[in-house]
Amino acid sequence: MHNNQKVVDVHGHMTTPAPFRQFLAETVAQNTPGRKLEMTDEQLENAQQRHLKFMDDRNVDVQLIGPRPIAMWHWMRPFLQDFWAYTVNNVIARIVKLHPDRFRGMAQLPQNKEKDTRNCVAELERCVKELGFVGAYLNPDPAGDKQTPGVHEEYWFPLYEKAVQLDVPLMVHPSITYDRRLEAIPANYQMNNYLEEFVAMQLYSHSKVFESFPKLKIVICHCGGGLNRFIPTDHHIGQKDLRNNLYYDCCAYDVDFLTAAIKQRGVDQMLFGTESPGSGGAVRPETGKPSDDLVPVIDSLEFLSAEDKLKIFQKNPLRVFTKVKI
Repeated sequence: MHNNQKVVDVHGHMTTPAPFRQFLAETVAQNTPGRKLEMTDEQLENAQQRHLKFMDDRNVDVQLIGPRPIAMWHWMRPFLQDFWAYTVNNVIARIVKLHPDRFRGMAQLPQNKEKDTRNCVAELERCVKELGFVGAYLNPDPAGDKQTPGVHEEYWFPLYEKAVQLDVPLMVHPSITYDRRLEAIPANYQMNNYLEEFVAMQLYSHSKVFESFPKLKIVICHCGGGLNRFIPTDHHIGQKDLRNNLYYDCCAYDVDFLTAAIKQRGVDQMLFGTESPGSGGAVRPETGKPSDDLVPVIDSLEFLSAEDKLKIFQKNPLRVFTKVKI
């Protein structure tokens, strides 16, 4: 809660017990899609208790949970990926069913660079219509090798068309990378997040995607990866009105970066996101609290009005994710 208003977090990832991770490892190692996942609701619920405590400690009332990006395994062979996405989404649906007042589902799509996104349409439709999901993740570089067409190309159009039809946003969240230049960097998937999110932002801003799909809604994680370094009138910055199409979550833990991102993007384009529990466990020296405890951080930004804060914490997420009811 913030000032007696519910806080909606658009950026969360599923929490699962050990049998889930073991199932993935055995499926890949043994090349056996179609196996049955043996995981009880009790095991799944025990894992959620830690997750819910994170949310409670960070004043998050409702969280949109999707796959863990480093476990999406979009670099697998397509026949394995189809099975894995189906399995992950069923588990997310089970988690939501256990706590329907706290969680909403975001779909993993069976992306693979060898297939265009027509491969993803049926699973997105199943997740929305049958499982009640409110959106889906889009990995702009599923193979991690920088060889997939850019997000402005026709490769992605079947997915965009279906997302518009279903009225669900797509959230750009990259995953692992096989870029050899980044091998020296620990947790280099985080660097890949920054690079791919920033490139996606630029491609959406400079292309005709939203002219072709005027009702398409894209959310880019982590404030869009990077900041624009040119003034808005410069030719390097897209000049289109993207207020109804392109949004960002505020999952950035450095206060100066977050402040600049909100000012650059505009309050109306920012949605609250923490990715907690996740990578934001570092303690802020000035507060002694984890860096992903973002409600007090945003509340402390003096340039934001009370209405601005309510927009970020609740109104904007509900405006963009129309299927979320609280």
